[in-house]
Amino acid sequence: MLSSIRRLSMSMSISSISSLTLYSFQSPNSLRKLIMDSSSSTNHSFNNTSQKRLLALAQQLRLYKPPPPQFDTDFEEKKLEESAGKVVSQLGFQESVTPISAVQTERFKPKRAAVLICLFEGDADGELRVILTKRSSKLSTHSGEVALPGGKAEEGDASDADTATREAKEEIGLDPSLVNIVTCLEPFLSKHLLRVIPVIGILSNKKEFNPTPNIAEVEAVFDVPLEMFLKDENRRSEEREWMGEKYLIHLFDYELENKKYLIWGLTAGILIRAASVVYQRAPAFLEQNPKFKLPRVVDKDTTMN
Repeated sequence: MLSSIRRLSMSMSISSISSLTLYSFQSPNSLRKLIMDSSSSTNHSFNNTSQKRLLALAQQLRLYKPPPPQFDTDFEEKKLEESAGKVVSQLGFQESVTPISAVQTERFKPKRAAVLICLFEGDADGELRVILTKRSSKLSTHSGEVALPGGKAEEGDASDADTATREAKEEIGLDPSLVNIVTCLEPFLSKHLLRVIPVIGILSNKKEFNPTPNIAEVEAVFDVPLEMFLKDENRRSEEREWMGEKYLIHLFDYELENKKYLIWGLTAGILIRAASVVYQRAPAFLEQNPKFKLPRVVDKDTTMN
């Protein structure tokens, strides 16, 4: 991947760079900040090389355009009433796969949430790593599980990026000004039927981030290599079923400083997709993207199996 980023950095044309401004959800200052970080770095040559690689990665990801969502805004509501042929997704898979079996008399609208995929380069070998958390065992949902920083959207959030960075600051003390938001992935639907938007950001100087976890929500903050989610190592899968459709969930084992972590479900699905986009290749294992349907009646107890 790093070699492809170097080629991208050398070959990117002026016309392609001009298209970086197409995504309205981004802060107009984010790329400028990354460029300034790169040009102002006067430490040793490793830092300069790292900054150049991260800049090239930012340029690559800003060119990423998610597939058009087919079950998203109020614009789709009228179309949904007229036709049963729209599509949705579920746990850990992008929204692109199955027709709704029938028109719902009252359309279910999943609540919106966002998670931050915060990437940085490791000190030792320059590999891309992603920040994760282990949720508090005292939480009512997903207690003790590994997750990306993030949560539900609030009224004051101007964008999905605002939601993700606000939640990351609340959970682990990550200052939003340190993160350069570069793109968003297609939405995912969680076990509890939340519509989750993965937001990719780059932390150009990891040393500026001193994790301060909110002990009410987070037990630990750690990081893992992003590329591990494309490898068929320390991975297993389980077959599940939702409304008659079978699919696979993926579980990754990771050990760091004699501590063992299990990364699975929605978090694993999002990171498989993020790694595929960043490294521009498919995983070395079968994903078995499922076909899912929304139930005609959804109540507060409705969850995926």
